[in-house]
Amino acid sequence: MASKFRGKYLQIIPLGISHAKFTKSGNHYTWRKVTTTVHNIIVGKLWVDNHGEMDIINHKNGDKCHLKFSTYSYFSRDIPRKVTGVITTKEGDAKWVLTGTWDKKMEGAKILHVDESNKGKPVFETGPHFTLWEKKPLPPGAEKMYFFTRLALELNEPEEGVAPTDCRIRPDQRLMEDGKWDEANKYKVQLEDKQRAARKKRELEAEEAKKKGEDFPPYTPTWFVRKTDSATGNPIHMYNGQYWDCKQKQDWSRCPEIYI
Repeated sequence: MASKFRGKYLQIIPLGISHAKFTKSGNHYTWRKVTTTVHNIIVGKLWVDNHGEMDIINHKNGDKCHLKFSTYSYFSRDIPRKVTGVITTKEGDAKWVLTGTWDKKMEGAKILHVDESNKGKPVFETGPHFTLWEKKPLPPGAEKMYFFTRLALELNEPEEGVAPTDCRIRPDQRLMEDGKWDEANKYKVQLEDKQRAARKKRELEAEEAKKKGEDFPPYTPTWFVRKTDSATGNPIHMYNGQYWDCKQKQDWSRCPEIYI
């Protein structure tokens, strides 16, 4: 991702492409997330806005969903966090319209007829709208848990038998989960010092190899292989298929020692 800090707000621009592939149907969707802006970084109440345009492409049949996330404006008559979109075929024929908000729910309607307005823009006659997605209620006590969803709350639950590099067993994170803030901060500093030392060591080794005219091997991920994505043509890291076998055998010899 890229980021921009402008004093009053912070913008986060995702650069990577997300994938969703359904094995039974063979439908393979890709999309790039829109820009997220966090307002009132310095003073005032923090609030977040998602805005921009997004194309969701089905690489099996060429269908495309074009979504527009409207930027919030105090002077706009539109509802806040509005999202609108159109689903078209590979040939460009509009089939469905989407409308809603990114924080509450999205609805869809089938296009029955298409006309052109005086301004040359298409006017869609649609069937009845129906709900495609709706936000689930937050769990009880959400105001004390950063308003996380149940999924977000459970992502950091510990699990036995995982790799020693699993982020769920990062010591400062586990201490923070247990409410031991002072100890967590202490371990965080130690861990970051260890990371900086490891980076400096690799930089020195690379510099020595360069002086000798030797190639210095780049960092190689343990569970992923860098390839070219056949769908988008972009570089991507693909799972190498070895993690679950190592987990079953409890063989973590290939894992580096990254924690304290």
